[in-house]
Amino acid sequence: MANQVHNIALGQVVAYYRRVDENDPSTAELYVIAWAASDTDDAIKDADTVAAIEALSSTAEATNSGYARKVLTDADLTAFGPDDTNNRVDLDIPDQTWTAVAAGSNWTDLGIAYGLNGGADSAKVPLTWHDFVVTPSGTDIVAQIAAAGFFRAS
Repeated sequence: MANQVHNIALGQVVAYYRRVDENDPSTAELYVIAWAASDTDDAIKDADTVAAIEALSSTAEATNSGYARKVLTDADLTAFGPDDTNNRVDLDIPDQTWTAVAAGSNWTDLGIAYGLNGGADSAKVPLTWHDFVVTPSGTDIVAQIAAAGFFRAS
């Protein structure tokens, strides 16, 4: 997956991940969102909330039957820890599976966002954006996260 960091999250992805991993606040979550169309990279990077991404003229969240946003809590995340040997931090999430996703909109991207349980999309902070080109056909869709994780800070 290609990795792009939203401007609002530059320097903050690690902090948001740690909030979820440390369950502080207890309602902190990461969201994995599939997009069926997306605007330009610059427009996506400039969007400061998930609602702002949705408001872009060429961007739409997937609506296929069988699709739902994935919600990750502290129990889903690899324990946070810097890699002092290589002077970096790799953040990982488990591979994500959507079951029997019906044909319809083709997927183009996955977005990772941070928010609080029950919070509106206008309060969810987009963190990273990844190429994810899939043509749903009624089978399972698996987003295989790279061995190094979805984000590296160095």
